Amino acid sequence: MYTIGQASEMFNIPISTLRYYDKEGLFPEIQRSSGIRKFSDKEVDALRVIECLKKSGLEIKDIKQFMDWCVQGSETYPQRLALFVKQRKQAEAEIEHMNQVLDMLKFKCWYYEEAMKDGNEDRIKNMNPADMPEEIRRAYENSHRD
Repeated sequence: MYTIGQASEMFNIPISTLRYYDKEGLFPEIQRSSGIRKFSDKEVDALRVIECLKKSGLEIKDIKQFMDWCVQGSETYPQRLALFVKQRKQAEAEIEHMNQVLDMLKFKCWYYEEAMKDGNEDRIKNMNPADMPEEIRRAYENSHRD
């Protein structure tokens, strides 16, 4: 069992956030001793899922719905699966977008390093991507696709 302070430290989230989660019903079976919340491994595992779903863009009300489905049992497996499939697709799309951003940053770092070597941008401004180093060409092409 963990105190709210220990759970807060484990996940680097404020105690007030954990209290809010509890108030919203995200820990339906949390135990209390003299009014003090005791986080079992079950709540810690739930917190891992809650934080994952939050980071994937899900709102608290939708996370609460997921937690309610968990309490309802195996008949809600299809709804839970659909939720995770949807969030996975959103996360994959965000990763793809961020990879384009990262590739633009890689390309621009190379671009300005070359411009500094040359003292101007004349050579690289009109450079054909085929003449770029392979890694930079791939970054350029990924960052310039629609």
